[in-house]
Amino acid sequence: MSILIRFFIKDFKNIKKPSVRASYGKLASIYGIFWNIILFVSKLVVGTLFGSVSITADAFNNLSDAGSSIISLVSFIFSSRPADEDHPFGHERLEYVFSLMVAFIIMFFGLQLIMNSVDQILHPTVMKFDLVVVIILLFSIIVKAYMYYYNRKYGKLINSTVMHSAAVDSISDVMATGVVLVGLIISHFFAIQLDGYLGVVVALFIMKGGYEIIVETFNKLIGEAPDPEFTKKIIKKILSYDGVLGVHDLVIHTYGPGKTFVTVHVEVDCDEDILKSHDIIDNIEKDFAKHDQINLVIHMDPIDMDDEFTNKMRIQVAKEISGIDEALSIHDFRVVRGDTHNNLIFDVDVPIGFPMKDKELLQIIHKNLPQGKIPNYGVITIDRAYTTTVEE
Repeated sequence: MSILIRFFIKDFKNIKKPSVRASYGKLASIYGIFWNIILFVSKLVVGTLFGSVSITADAFNNLSDAGSSIISLVSFIFSSRPADEDHPFGHERLEYVFSLMVAFIIMFFGLQLIMNSVDQILHPTVMKFDLVVVIILLFSIIVKAYMYYYNRKYGKLINSTVMHSAAVDSISDVMATGVVLVGLIISHFFAIQLDGYLGVVVALFIMKGGYEIIVETFNKLIGEAPDPEFTKKIIKKILSYDGVLGVHDLVIHTYGPGKTFVTVHVEVDCDEDILKSHDIIDNIEKDFAKHDQINLVIHMDPIDMDDEFTNKMRIQVAKEISGIDEALSIHDFRVVRGDTHNNLIFDVDVPIGFPMKDKELLQIIHKNLPQGKIPNYGVITIDRAYTTTVEE
């Protein structure tokens, strides 16, 4: 596969380029069609000649894999189309739709195999043992292991759900064909007809792989939580710029591989020249677009770093919040001072799955706000996932 990549893909090292990524997927799909057709023909001939329902069923499973590779090829052709008037975010999510199609094909052939295997259990036929059968099955295991390797390797490299689906399917086929091979040997030496039962086992392997693909792809279509390492990488890079004091309210949207949109609030010193701070923000957004292929939109939050009372209150409130639970944190802290009372205005970040309800948490925070000569009141915003609750 690596030789083919160097030969057929121009600029193959530039994997972040959409056209190069699509070329990887197309080549892998064509390669998959080639190997699956070879396995289908060889297993069909052997299964028919030696009367094995499990080998014949495994042959048609390889034919379905060839069909899946064709769908993958179509997927990369359509998903690599540029954005248009009706689809301003591009067509990359089509890859997820085609992944579901592959998964449902896998599930369908799994059900067909179960039906054929049950018939073989009820009406068993004696399977002929031959060295040719063993060689074909071993060849199939080696080929499928190789297909798992390159689909997993290059699927991870270009972040492709379709290639990941192909990898899952391939490793399922390795286990399924291995079961058939072991059963064939046991049946020959111990005169036990396991063909139908092994067909059921093979089918369960196949359906398990299809189910896992469906679950993973549905999560991507619905919208799943971003990878924590990816989130940390973005935050770390933003904080590395001079003039950035803090980051919060990070939201990540994906519209398919290579189509990532990020919004974030970035804290800057309120005493800094506004044009200078704005220039910093612009440079960060441009750097992410150029080097990370991320469409980054930044909201600038000026904060007061020189007011002694504000800094004192910020430290005390942060300590009280972390005392409630270490998973809690604050941002956007500012103070509006008055003659009769002060307003401490801030947001509290609440992680997903935090057990306490917003109302209960707000009551505890209000109760524990630091006080001085005049009362301090809280104007608190609870940030829980992507919903916001404001209480004064």
